[in-house]
Amino acid sequence: MTFAYWTILIAALLPLFCAAYAKKAGGFNFERDNGDPRAFLAQAQGVSARAHAAQQNGFEAFAPFAAAVIIAHATGNAAQGTINFWATLFILFRLAFIYCYIRNQASLRSLSWLGGFACILALFIAAA
Repeated sequence: MTFAYWTILIAALLPLFCAAYAKKAGGFNFERDNGDPRAFLAQAQGVSARAHAAQQNGFEAFAPFAAAVIIAHATGNAAQGTINFWATLFILFRLAFIYCYIRNQASLRSLSWLGGFACILALFIAAA
């Protein structure tokens, strides 16, 4: 299995980290709140709400990224080093995105999102 394939797993786990952080920051009580955790997160505020939003965006970004990595492999047109590079850079941008979202740094968050999206585009271009 290539390193780029492992980044798909990492990208799938990042939103779960955000959800755990959102719940911890918001004072989630497993006994009290686990019956309806979505309602708990819907009422989150501050850092908890931002971590929850980062979680949602992570799930939204996952499918295009996973597709781009798989397609880049499947076509055989992209060098493995190229695929690994863009996949790794995507993860780094996602980590920066999460950090900036939680820290309420909107401009840097947007730039991080754009960087991650550019990585997805680069993977598709490399596959062409």
